Amino acid sequence: MTLLLNTTTMKTQLLIIATSSFLAAASCKSNSDSPATPTGTTPPTSGTTTSSSPVETNPPNATYSSAFAGQTRVAGVQSTTSYQSNVLTTALRSPWGITSLPDGRLLITEKAGTMRIATTTGRLGEPITGIPTVNPAGQGGLLGVRVDPAFSTNRTVYWVFSEPTTDGNLTAVAKGQLSPDETRFEGVAVIYRALPAYRGTAHYGGRVVIDQAGNLLVSTGERADNVTRTQAQGLNSGLGKIVRITKEGVPTAGNPLASQAGARPEVYTYGHRNPQGLALHPVTGDLWQSEHGPRGGDEINHIQPGANYGWPVITYGLEYSGQRLGEGIQQRAGMEQPVYYWDPVVSPSGMTFYSGNRIPEWQNNLFIGALSGMHIVRLVIENNRVVGEERLLASEGQRFRDITQGTDGALYAITDGGRLYRIDRR
Repeated sequence: MTLLLNTTTMKTQLLIIATSSFLAAASCKSNSDSPATPTGTTPPTSGTTTSSSPVETNPPNATYSSAFAGQTRVAGVQSTTSYQSNVLTTALRSPWGITSLPDGRLLITEKAGTMRIATTTGRLGEPITGIPTVNPAGQGGLLGVRVDPAFSTNRTVYWVFSEPTTDGNLTAVAKGQLSPDETRFEGVAVIYRALPAYRGTAHYGGRVVIDQAGNLLVSTGERADNVTRTQAQGLNSGLGKIVRITKEGVPTAGNPLASQAGARPEVYTYGHRNPQGLALHPVTGDLWQSEHGPRGGDEINHIQPGANYGWPVITYGLEYSGQRLGEGIQQRAGMEQPVYYWDPVVSPSGMTFYSGNRIPEWQNNLFIGALSGMHIVRLVIENNRVVGEERLLASEGQRFRDITQGTDGALYAITDGGRLYRIDRR
């Protein structure tokens, strides 16, 4: 029997992060079916209160200076609209990606290689079969997911996964049609592979979104190790990139770097470490991205076609050992600056822009699941700059893996511990 577990609204609190390093995709087991602890209430008013104090109070790992004001530790804000968070179920198994179906239900991937449908009351369907084998070791598994805009007629779903091959593991994209009885995928095909494969189990990236032209934008990681991280700068490699492909997996015509000698024609941007979040702005259609840094240096990027985002040449983070990374520089001509960064890290994962009307003060704000930070980040963005930061659900003690907006205008978030949350106006 599915549990519906309710918590009342919370007043957002500052979270003091106890550690600056993280494991980007380590999963926590859900070991309790008991209700979550109530989190309090927010005042029943509207508007956003701004504080001069940043939400981060811990010292940074590095002593680097930011490139511009507001690039890090921006002023804290607090939602004043009364809202509530409900735990709909605790029965998911290491969920990784979440997206809405046209009828309002939610399609959720689980790291071990299963996909399930959840209702907005928390009832879970049986695992859907027909998914190609994944390698769930380390940070791998069944990752991001999106449904085709014409799903109501073509039943097509796209997903990202870590594919095992004879040469190692790689980030791959597959598609299939959900059967009418919703028990299996049919006509499944792997349409893209980020080559080369590598015998490692970290930094797959793994998000996918569908742009306004109907193309797929997919993030890939640089696979973590020193021997592969430099491939983020190589245009002849599929590692450490955002790629733009058609729904058939073919590089999109007009990709910005396709004319460069030796470049893979699918490359849209490069110089990425482990980008686990992609979202399209609801007004401009621009692509935004979250990226895991090393010891410090998590990033939010406003993606520009053909741009180089610097990894591993420039970064606001350090090696996990505490040593400077490379030349220890944060700026270089021809390399993009992050719009925002964190030090210490919060481990930003899946994210979404809020476009609903249930909580007007959240309009066009960016919401990001934080793993090591154990909260949901709210960023207020004006003129492509972050002007305020808030931490939601910090008292829940959960690693938030992904977040999406449902067809009902509420936010839905999943955690490594198996929870599905609904967040909406009270």
